[in-house]
Amino acid sequence: MSPTSTPAAGASLSAARRSRELTDAVGGPVVDVLVVGLGATGAGAALDAAARGLSVVAVDAHDLAFGTSRWSSKLIHGGLRYLASGRLDVAHESAVERGVLMERTAPHLVRAQPFVLPLTPMVSRGQSALAWAGFRAGDTLRLAARTARATLPAPRRLSAVETRHLAPALRSDRLRGGLLSWDGRLTDDARLVTALARTAAARGARILTRVRALELTSSGARIRDELTGEEGVIRARAVINASGVWAGDLVDGIRVRPSRGTHLVLRSDRLGPLPAGLHVPIPGETNRFVLVLPQGDGRVYVGLTDEPVDGGVPDVPEAPETDVGFLLDVLGSVLDVPVRRTDVVGTFAGLRPLLDTTRADRSGSGSRTADVSRRHAVLTSSQGVITVVGGKLTTYRRMAEDAVDTAVAARRLGAGPSPTAALPLVGAAAPHALATLRAPRRLVLRHGTEAPAVQALADRDPRLGERVLPHHPVTGAELLWALRHEGALDEADLLDRRTRVGLVPEDRAAALEAVRALVGEVAARRS
Repeated sequence: MSPTSTPAAGASLSAARRSRELTDAVGGPVVDVLVVGLGATGAGAALDAAARGLSVVAVDAHDLAFGTSRWSSKLIHGGLRYLASGRLDVAHESAVERGVLMERTAPHLVRAQPFVLPLTPMVSRGQSALAWAGFRAGDTLRLAARTARATLPAPRRLSAVETRHLAPALRSDRLRGGLLSWDGRLTDDARLVTALARTAAARGARILTRVRALELTSSGARIRDELTGEEGVIRARAVINASGVWAGDLVDGIRVRPSRGTHLVLRSDRLGPLPAGLHVPIPGETNRFVLVLPQGDGRVYVGLTDEPVDGGVPDVPEAPETDVGFLLDVLGSVLDVPVRRTDVVGTFAGLRPLLDTTRADRSGSGSRTADVSRRHAVLTSSQGVITVVGGKLTTYRRMAEDAVDTAVAARRLGAGPSPTAALPLVGAAAPHALATLRAPRRLVLRHGTEAPAVQALADRDPRLGERVLPHHPVTGAELLWALRHEGALDEADLLDRRTRVGLVPEDRAAALEAVRALVGEVAARRS
């Protein structure tokens, strides 16, 4: 992986490319694989199939990462929680996939994140010993997954002074110390999906957003262009349904049990300097924590809940006040000065697409989604549509590989094994190479080797180098880059997914006019 300052050949997604490729796909020649859904798993499946030399069309009714894949904790977990519950296979798979992302495919987007578990009076000696044993076991998982110690440092015990240094906002009264552990952390989950989609496009996949699948069959899909209302058919030898919590809407017999994960958004100055994240034990639970996640953009996320969701699945889930209150209560149990509801400047909630394996009793009595397995499944319907469901963000690549393996075998497609475990995504390079790039570090953490090209836009036009908001680091250059190369079509794509300005409604409203003007300027030039 060597640095470059220009977009990878064929990796630029734009409104013009979408229009051209949609025209070619509808009513055109039969493609090998049609993927429905462009979250992490769907974009991963498009990349996996294209990397094997198959012809691919991938569609989504909305935008890249519109659904669950933009609402995560932005963590790439090593599987410690699954190890504690005896699910060794899921734990090992998670640790392996974490290493793949951190060391081979996306070292520009995934890096080591330190976490402190403060040993307050609420954490007994026995709980402390259990947590320490878990962190040591997690380090064993790292070793089994062959992830280098340089990538993920070892856990260690902290004194009370060291704990307060890493988390000054903690209450010092009777603080015994802390436990330091490490895990993988994404710069941004939506940016991972964008990188996947662009890498697939560079391999020849047609990535079509705002294209809704109305009906799936084993030989393709009836679709509608959500921008024009026009309908048509895309024909394919294999169809993969990767629509997450909406999978059952397109294929009969798929039962998904959504679980809601809610996060709070706080201004960074509310908690002060946070060199590390926090694991805050949930009272009454032995293996669940509320996470405090500093973002480096003037914000901190606090999450997350794990609550079952009944009824219909909304396009954009809302965070209920009960979740907000729960998170504030747990956070307040360790802070010197409690965070109040008025300090919460934004919230977001995602729905995990857990596979429902319950039988006759559907009442849910006595069951929790926190206990539902994160193991994924690849299912083939009686109509021959392949659905991949379950799992989690960390294991998206393995889920995609399994889905494409099934398609290749079922349709006898001419393709070999998946190469994606060693295939760098757009922008990827080794850490030492990234460190030599002539661009601000924040851009490198979001764009990798393309950061100098993003910065060049600002260098040529100083207006683009200005921040969109005084207290948020996103610049006009990043927005223009997203319109030209990352498939963004409108201001919502820019504010809510290519950047995360929209997570704070006040910030979104303040930036909307300027962003809308930029979108209009680009559209005018295009026409």
